[in-house]
Amino acid sequence: MDATATSLKRIKFGKLKVVRRRLLQRYEHQPFISCLAGFYSCRWKRYQRRRTEPGKCCCKTRECVFFPLLVGAFCFSLVFLYMWGEAKNDYNNFDWYNYGNLGFWFLWSVVLLIVAAILFMYITLLLVLAMCLLAEGQQLYLHWSHKIGTFLVLGFSVTALFILSVLWGDQWKTVRLSFQITAPYLHIGAITIMVLLSWPVALHAIRTDKKVVQVIIVGPYLAILLFLFLIPLGMYSPCIREVGTLGPKPALIGHRGAPMLAPENTEMSFQKTVEHGGDGLETDVTISYDGVPFLMHDSTLRRTTNIGEVYPNDTARNAALFSWDTLKELNAGTWFLKDKPFSCMGSLSRADQNQAMNQSVYKLSNFLRLADSQNKLVIFDLYRPPEKHPYRNSWINRTLEVILNESGIKPQLVLWLENDMRSFVQSVAPGFQQTMGSKAPVEDLLMNNIVKLNLAYTEMSSEDIRKYAEANITTNLYVVNEPWLFSLAWCSGAQSVTTNAVHMLKNLSQPLFLMTPQQYNIMWILTDVTSALLISLIFALHWWRERSFSCCTQDGGTVLESGTYNKFRTELSDMPAVVA
Repeated sequence: MDATATSLKRIKFGKLKVVRRRLLQRYEHQPFISCLAGFYSCRWKRYQRRRTEPGKCCCKTRECVFFPLLVGAFCFSLVFLYMWGEAKNDYNNFDWYNYGNLGFWFLWSVVLLIVAAILFMYITLLLVLAMCLLAEGQQLYLHWSHKIGTFLVLGFSVTALFILSVLWGDQWKTVRLSFQITAPYLHIGAITIMVLLSWPVALHAIRTDKKVVQVIIVGPYLAILLFLFLIPLGMYSPCIREVGTLGPKPALIGHRGAPMLAPENTEMSFQKTVEHGGDGLETDVTISYDGVPFLMHDSTLRRTTNIGEVYPNDTARNAALFSWDTLKELNAGTWFLKDKPFSCMGSLSRADQNQAMNQSVYKLSNFLRLADSQNKLVIFDLYRPPEKHPYRNSWINRTLEVILNESGIKPQLVLWLENDMRSFVQSVAPGFQQTMGSKAPVEDLLMNNIVKLNLAYTEMSSEDIRKYAEANITTNLYVVNEPWLFSLAWCSGAQSVTTNAVHMLKNLSQPLFLMTPQQYNIMWILTDVTSALLISLIFALHWWRERSFSCCTQDGGTVLESGTYNKFRTELSDMPAVVA
């Protein structure tokens, strides 16, 4: 009896020591937990919170239904933010599309990016708070205001992705291309997230007493982790290549000149391209009612001239229906200073502002003389005049007259893109470099004397570029503005790109993200090995903590049964936080 009484006293004494030590530790953590629960659940008081019993669900039934919505909102907002961030190359096209529908210019693309970033940061904060609460063994309860916010983020992201997919589906091709650049770094980011998630996963897996629950918790986690470890085996990037295999830097063709530095399709814009070392000039050609080819991208004059001030009733009239005498009197530069069409535009000097304000509609003949004097290639889209236009059926002949007879440009500088009457053009101007605007079999291209392809960058393929190059057919990609996209075009072997950003891309001495296969393998292996060690340590730490917590006697002779241990641990969390 005395031995039994002594043993019971020792057990009680051991329990009290563990209780005191654990309660002091929990007391030190209470401010941290209070902040987590306060921001997540608006439950700042300790009596408002509940701990999760080992092996039990981390939240009530309604919360279990809502937590996947929180995860879904995070995933959709992440996808949208990534997609829209990579679409920066085409923000000007997005704003131009909205201008055509709304009638006024505004940087809607930047606003959308800011909104997407704010919503993503908000939903990410909620998810981080939830993970921290789970790591502390707390029950989850999302405050009703955050639930409304989660629904708003989810609804906005899904709606935005759907609308963009319908109206601008090519952006998914941009996302696919971006993976060829960002995949190695996204892999590191995903592994980092899995390391952080290992803390709550290990905590709940080790605390539970049911093997089935442990498998349910750990199984999917390990499956995803293994997938991430092995996914680099299926990655491909043309920028991962051996030293000495990179081709020459693509030539830069100014898209409507340098529209980030000067009003597009004006003399100033093309001069800026020449000043910054551009290799060619791209433009759009329309024919006036009296047969003068001039440079204009839009079908109307509303966006890039002051037609609304001079002829307010003719803003919707086709640009080709004006005479040259009327066109040459319009101002084609003040809109640039007012609307600032690019978000990344720098501030112009006073001299450049004055020059921009005095720009006018530019004639094709003057444009060609400028290109010839600087020995620059030219490529242009030739727009057929509308019905009842005097040059409706002779538009190509009139354009050829200007090129061959009025401008004096060297024929080899002209990249002829228009496909109509190509045979006739080849007969009267055999020196033109015949250019096709779409992919075709090599045999067909050679039969039509095609020497260059002018393709949208979304059609970029290193395999196709190499195949055409073997037949002496070069590839130009348009419109490439972002350094990452230019780097990808460079690594893919493109011979030239059309860009709005000649002044920026000219400064790149080598592609971004360029690395050798050996460097990538080292990065991949180090990431996987380091993360595996960290995850193993985290699981081992939780196992050691739970094992030491279950030992309650000084001499280590008595260990609580699992049921008693779980009940005892839960009771500890509900006891007062101050022990005398």
